[in-house]
Amino acid sequence: MRLPVAVAAVLCIAAPAFAQATSPTTPSKPAQHQPGTTAPSAAASHAPGQTAAPTSESAENIDSAKEAAIRHLMDITQTAKLGDNIATYLTGQVRDGVKNAIAPENLSKFMDTFNQKFAATSPGPTVTDAMVPIYAKAFSMEDIQSLTQFYESPLGQRMVKALPEVVQQSQAAGIQIEQASALKILRGMADDYPELKQMLPPEDGQSAPGAGAVPGAAPPAAGPK
Repeated sequence: MRLPVAVAAVLCIAAPAFAQATSPTTPSKPAQHQPGTTAPSAAASHAPGQTAAPTSESAENIDSAKEAAIRHLMDITQTAKLGDNIATYLTGQVRDGVKNAIAPENLSKFMDTFNQKFAATSPGPTVTDAMVPIYAKAFSMEDIQSLTQFYESPLGQRMVKALPEVVQQSQAAGIQIEQASALKILRGMADDYPELKQMLPPEDGQSAPGAGAVPGAAPPAAGPK
């Protein structure tokens, strides 16, 4: 299972990538994905005849028809997988974080125990439940219906399948460009901060532990494969 990005901005657009891609980022909103523009205020975001969404909308006061429509949209965009993917990603982060502290012969046993305990306590569906009011506040019923119509179309389904790879490759290209720039700056500062010389990868292209990475830099929050 591959994990899709960045949930906050435009979940209906970004979440398919976050639900599947290894390193998702929130992509810019494609033109064909604008059946209803997200309004800057709650009062302007409701469809004609609907009551304006309150400033803080809870799951309890969302119309049942709208909630069902939101959950259907999350299913067809694979956003409903977000909770599982976040859990998988966090498990990977734990493994990466402890592998230097736990003896190699004990690492598998440690992770088995952690995974069992985490699976028993992980909220799971709560993540999806928490997203429903976020969608409800950001999108009117008309928006949800229009987005659903798009994502149920052949192009929409192609978007769901292709976007994760597009986002992953785009992010990798962007990281490579920005990382080279950051390394160049850090090398230029090494005379003033000699301690940097021990942290930076060699300039001759020879491989070294952590070579090619900006010291202390972490990848953007993302989902695992």
